[in-house]
Parts: sequence; C-alpha cells; structure tokens
Amino acid sequence: MLTTLNDMKSSNATRLFFRFVLMLALVLTVSACATAKPRDASNVCSVFKEKRGWHKAAVNAQKKWGTSMHIPMAFMYQESTFRAKAKPPRRKLLGFIPWRRLSSAYGYAQALDSTWEQYLRSTGDYWRVRHDFADATDFIHWYIRYSSKQNGVSTADAYNLYLNYHEGPTGFARKSYAKKPWLIKVATRVQARSQTYTTQYEQCRSSLKPGLVGKLMGW
Repeated sequence: MLTTLNDMKSSNATRLFFRFVLMLALVLTVSACATAKPRDASNVCSVFKEKRGWHKAAVNAQKKWGTSMHIPMAFMYQESTFRAKAKPPRRKLLGFIPWRRLSSAYGYAQALDSTWEQYLRSTGDYWRVRHDFADATDFIHWYIRYSSKQNGVSTADAYNLYLNYHEGPTGFARKSYAKKPWLIKVATRVQARSQTYTTQYEQCRSSLKPGLVGKLMGW
C-alpha cells in the first residue's frame, strides 16, 4: 500500500510538472506573439486581424482621447515599423567603433525619455511602458492633444502633427522643419499612410468586431 501511495504521489507530481511546463510555454508564446512585428504592416486590416489585442487598444485610445486611431498607427509605422523594442542606431567612434545611440528614443512610438516622463506625469499612469502597444498608442494620442493645444494644429492634420511630433511643439512653432526638406517628405508620407489606413479600416471594420471567442479573450 505504501508503495502504491508513493507511486500515486510521484505520478501527480509529474503531471503537475508537465502542466506547469505547458502553461509556461503558452505564456511565453503569447508574449512573443504580442510583441512580434506584424507580417504586413502596410495594411492596417492585416495588422488588426493578426493582432486583435492591438485593435482593442487602438479603439479604446480613440474613444478616450477623441482622436483618430489612424494617425498614431501611421506614426508608429514610420517610427518603428511596429517593433516593440526599437532603438535608434548607435554613433560610430572613429568611424567603426559602436558608441552612444543618437537619442533616448525607444519602443513602438520612439518616445524620448524626457517626453515619456512628461506624459507619465501628465496622465499619472506611471505603470505604462514604451514597449507595450496599448501604452505607446495612448502616448501618441496624448501627444496629439498636447500639440494641438500648444500650436493650434487640428487633431486630424497628420502632416503637421507629425512635424510637431518630430520637432517638438517649440521647434514646430519656430518652423525648424523648414530647413529639413527630408523631414517634409517624411511628414508627407505619414499623412498619406494615415489616409491609406483610414480607407483600409473602413473596408474591414465590421469584420474586426469580436465574436464569442474574442469576447472571452477580452478582444
């Protein structure tokens, strides 16, 4: 009898161990999928169908701030192509030795340390992080509102909002972008992508509504 009980305990322990391993693998897989770069970032329908949690976050941020989700999406495409832990390249010391990075920009939105800290103080959401999509999109919506208030730019004007985003409200007010033809071209591309995302989204919006499984998963 004692041997049988020991065998049963050993069997239960083995099952619990394998359950733990499977759960751990599932968590790691879900985490990796959540931060992996979308397969087709050029199509917002493809992005949201692949990343249902992103769609929910984008919709929630849009409702919260009253600004279009397509502009933050276009910003993130330009800044990081939706890479969670994107960083600017390093400078080269003596032309070949990796040195300090060009700036402290980090995450989906490529938010600078100082600007991110300003956002956290303004919202009180100190738990937010730059490599989380929902937090990054919330940050850009906040910045759009901030830029609009500072410089009177329409919250629907992707072109001038991006110039604000890149140069900062003070730089934009001084028209620092006027001496950067390359930046003007980038802002034009961001505006075009925002419009493309808007058109694409209207074609798939209804299909992105969560079904029973989506509701259970919180999408």
